[in-house]
Amino acid sequence: MARTKLLILCILAGGLALPLLNCGGSAHDPSEVYYLVTIHTKIPYWQAAAAGLEQAGRQLKVRWEMVGPEDYDPQGQKQAFQKVLSQHKPTGILVSPADPDLMTPVIDAAIAQGVPVITFDSDAPASKRLMFIGTDNYGAGQMAAKIVARELQGKGNVLIFTMPNQANLRERLHGYEQVFRAYPAIKIVEVVDIKGDPTIAFDKVSDILAKNTPVDAFACLEAQSCAEVAEVLSRKQIKGKTVVSMDTDPRTLDGIQKGYIVATIAQKPFTMAYFGTLVLDQLHHNLPPSLGANWAQDTRAPVPSSIDTGTTLIDKSNVDKFLQAASGAQKGN
Repeated sequence: MARTKLLILCILAGGLALPLLNCGGSAHDPSEVYYLVTIHTKIPYWQAAAAGLEQAGRQLKVRWEMVGPEDYDPQGQKQAFQKVLSQHKPTGILVSPADPDLMTPVIDAAIAQGVPVITFDSDAPASKRLMFIGTDNYGAGQMAAKIVARELQGKGNVLIFTMPNQANLRERLHGYEQVFRAYPAIKIVEVVDIKGDPTIAFDKVSDILAKNTPVDAFACLEAQSCAEVAEVLSRKQIKGKTVVSMDTDPRTLDGIQKGYIVATIAQKPFTMAYFGTLVLDQLHHNLPPSLGANWAQDTRAPVPSSIDTGTTLIDKSNVDKFLQAASGAQKGN
């Protein structure tokens, strides 16, 4: 019991307890290697996650690597995970499942081999993953929906861009739907699957404007679509549409500065990957008796089922300060 309490304290301390409590376990071995398996590895969101992974790896003095397809390819992500598991003897794996149904069997295979797996950003709740670290996506959807409702003054047509296979995006959509129930004059006229290709949003908005289709607001449940929406509106010099995004793609922030995007809900991919790596390290050095136990139903589980890393609302009032802070943080690295 004392060991379990120490593990929980080390995890919740986010690594700060390492030098203070020693957190049990042995010294780090340079052969330890932690993998982050994601998708769209080249986009800014995942580069921020890679930076969190790197910082944790340097702090722990272990090896790290981010792997996955450069373009949206759920099968490619599964193959990358399988390759890590079969060829590289991972100490622990962080994974953000693009398709939870596709990833659940390989996550379970890793657990069966004694490799700790934590999901982050997007979950695979039916898998045997040990815990989820990321955004309260239902809450993020509600936050964004309230902005849309405020800007529309409770009345208007909304088009939503998403990728419906992802569990986190489904939760965001549910958040939108729940808020809009209080506004019967707000209608979701269409939910568009961008299939990992944000240019689908560009083409859709171009078509809507060409046909003069009555759409008052565009809501993007992922990181890239609203930059495309803003690009179309900018080219046609159309303002007055309500556009609410997710995350901090540089083009999204530029759209806020120029007045084509009202706001974005910023997540913390750096924190997710940084903290997730520290948790994996603690699990490796304090390995529970059985990784395959049903921890979600276990009232004595050594880790929580999920950790909410929080969100930040960015709009015209604070976008410049956000960019200045981000620039300072990059220079500090």
